[in-house]
Amino acid sequence: MTWTKKVLRVNLTEGTCEPEALNMEWAQEYLGQRGLATRYLVEEVDPKCDPLGPDNKLIMTTGPLTGTMASTGGRYSVVTKSPLTGAVACSNSGGFLGAEMKSAGWDMIIFEGASPNPVYLYLENDKAQLLPADDLWGKSVWEADEMIHKKHQDAQVRIAAVGRAAEAGCLYSAVINDLHRAAGRSGVGTVMASKKLKAVAIRGTRGVGNIKDPKRFMSEVVAQKKVLADNAVTGQGLPTYGTQVLMNVINELGALPTRNMREVKFEGAHKISGEAMLEPRKSDGKPNLTTNAGCFGCTIACGRISTVDRGHFTVENKPQYWGNSGGLEYEAAWAMGTDTGVDDLDAVTYVNFLCNEDGIDPISFGATVAAAMELYAEGAITKEHTGGMALEFGSAKALAWAAEVTCKGEGFGKDLGLGSKRLCEKYGRPELSMSVKGQEFPAYDPRGIQGMGLTYATSNRGACHLRSYTVASEVLGIPEKTDPLVTEGKAGLVKAFQDATAAVDSSGLCVFTTFAWTLENIAPQIDAACEGEWTPEKLLEVGERIWNLERDFNMKAGLTGKDDTLPRRLLEEGANTGPAEGKVNGLGEMLPEYYQLRGWTSDGQLTSEVRSRFNLPG
Repeated sequence: MTWTKKVLRVNLTEGTCEPEALNMEWAQEYLGQRGLATRYLVEEVDPKCDPLGPDNKLIMTTGPLTGTMASTGGRYSVVTKSPLTGAVACSNSGGFLGAEMKSAGWDMIIFEGASPNPVYLYLENDKAQLLPADDLWGKSVWEADEMIHKKHQDAQVRIAAVGRAAEAGCLYSAVINDLHRAAGRSGVGTVMASKKLKAVAIRGTRGVGNIKDPKRFMSEVVAQKKVLADNAVTGQGLPTYGTQVLMNVINELGALPTRNMREVKFEGAHKISGEAMLEPRKSDGKPNLTTNAGCFGCTIACGRISTVDRGHFTVENKPQYWGNSGGLEYEAAWAMGTDTGVDDLDAVTYVNFLCNEDGIDPISFGATVAAAMELYAEGAITKEHTGGMALEFGSAKALAWAAEVTCKGEGFGKDLGLGSKRLCEKYGRPELSMSVKGQEFPAYDPRGIQGMGLTYATSNRGACHLRSYTVASEVLGIPEKTDPLVTEGKAGLVKAFQDATAAVDSSGLCVFTTFAWTLENIAPQIDAACEGEWTPEKLLEVGERIWNLERDFNMKAGLTGKDDTLPRRLLEEGANTGPAEGKVNGLGEMLPEYYQLRGWTSDGQLTSEVRSRFNLPG
């Protein structure tokens, strides 16, 4: 069965921790993790509530395959209402915390209310305690992690925490687990801090059992691990270069958003690429990349562990940054490098360390700094606003300074912590925010990869590549090649990716497996492990149900079809070079067909037929 069938409900206002039974009827409809936790959120949270008020809830949740021997079965998610977008938020993380939660005997932890004083949850199997965290408040994630480990004298305790940025109200703060894995997007860490919940520390010794058909499950898992190992992306590209394998590829395609998406190619991309991370530095002969790393149960190991040159200006006299820490992923390298015009690999790596240390989303942070740099170039922001710092494109010094003040919530860092939408509105140029529904774009320009424009515009959590990674098809030819420069067929492609990804996100597996796997590979593993009948067709239905549930929450929260759009720059200003030169994104051609395929009205509303077909609440 793999579900533990247990939920821990933590009332922070009352200081209580109570177990309850998992709703197994919902589990059959929504599977787990993203889908199942969203079903709980919809049932228990008013869509119009203040995201940072006590009526919002924060749900840490696993999937049925989390903690099993299935490859990449280490995922967990944080589900809440986002303070950045006002929409539903589900942020997915790897590492080891999810498996530890499952091993402790829990599918889900629901945090409700708000504590009057800082606390952290200590969970050891059935023993759940809210403990004082006054001494942890004001500390970074790294400091809090070390202090909690010392308190409990157990190196095997797995910890998720928020940093000083979340405490200061940075709207894109993350929940960081295992020091450098992140439930990174949409401000889930900001919600956690608003509840005065500093950390969650978990120790589980029970393991994960109750597999429906252990022999068949083991056979399926072994067979599917071989598929991952034999695939060029999951068996070679990702282990060697991580997601940074894409930097030079997307740049050559002319779809690498540069300097706040004013351009589509970056002349310094090769200096901050996955290949560059492997090259020995001239100063000490050592490469930026120390090793790759894997999350619990992962046979891909795309994670990066890196160092910064000790003589670099960012870490001079800062020995805490001289050791190995979480290295650059493609999205972080793009946002803090390409989008700001910075090609200094050590500087971008240092800033990535800061994002890990104090828990901020590097995508939203880098894109917000890029917007601020354009505002500075336009004269809307001056040195008077920044306290003397010249926020110029290409300045590694300005980038490092911006990260330091944002992580601490100091001075102009408070403005940067608003995210690009609110920042650009504050300084009178709202059109310079490259965001959808208030969340900043990832690293693919939708003029050069048309399907990603529809993906961004319709994503339920604001601009996001991980809700429908059409890059797989449009660039990499997975599962089949489509032309990135055309709009025809992209509505169906986006819908298919959205539904399949929602199912994968609910299983406990990593979406990166889908470079090699389809639902035909995933369904047999779930079916062998879980009670009920799980076919590829059922998983697609589950995914589509989840997508409509999230959409329904957002509409009730106040979003409309008018929010399914892109910044004017991408709809009116053609790409300046490359294969897409002169092209804008053809969202207007794709969106009506997308609504039709979804069975929604022409203005993007759910119909009674859709609500009935998927048994949606309310």
